[in-house]
Amino acid sequence: MTYIPGEKVILRSIKEEDHPYLWKLIYGEQEPEWKKWDAPYYPLEPHTLESYRSYERARIERLPENEPDSRLIIEVDDVIIGTVSYYWEHKPSLWLEVGIGIYRPEYWSGGYGTEALSLWITHLFQQLPLARVGLTTWSRNQRMMRVAEKLGMKLEGRMRKCRIYEGKHYDSIRMGILREEWEA
Repeated sequence: MTYIPGEKVILRSIKEEDHPYLWKLIYGEQEPEWKKWDAPYYPLEPHTLESYRSYERARIERLPENEPDSRLIIEVDDVIIGTVSYYWEHKPSLWLEVGIGIYRPEYWSGGYGTEALSLWITHLFQQLPLARVGLTTWSRNQRMMRVAEKLGMKLEGRMRKCRIYEGKHYDSIRMGILREEWEA
C-alpha cells in the first residue's frame, strides 16, 4: 500500500471500499464538469460500478512486481477529490507520462493539484529509473499548463489545431521535466 502525505493532500492506494465513491465521482453524472477539461474530445467510456471494479482489479493485476501503482487517490481531509496516474508511452525507452484528475470542482485552483502532481512526480523519480517525466494536455486547459509550469516543466511540443471540441480547434500540448531539473 502506498501512502504519500503532503501539506494539503495525501496520495494513497485505491482500496476496494473506494470503488463506489470513485465510480460516482467519475461516472455519476451524465456530463461531469471535470470532463470538459480532461480530454473532452475523447468520450468518457461508460462503466457500471461492477465493470469499474473489474477494471480496477485488472489494472492492479497487470502491474509488474517491480513497478509502483499506476494510479493513486488524491485525498484532502479524508475526502477523495481525484486521482493521479501514469502510463507508459514507450516502456523500453522509459518514456512515462503522468496524469491528474480532480473530479470535484470546488477543489480546483486551490493548490491541491499542484501539490498532488509534485508528490507524484517525486515518487515516480524515486521508484523508477526515469530520465524524464512527461505530461500531455490541450491548449484550452490553461490551469493544467500553469500547474506544469509551476512545477518546472518545459513546453516540449505543440501540435497545432489537432483537437476539436465544441466546433473549435485546439492544440495538443506536451510538457516534460528531466530528472536533473526536478532534483535541482
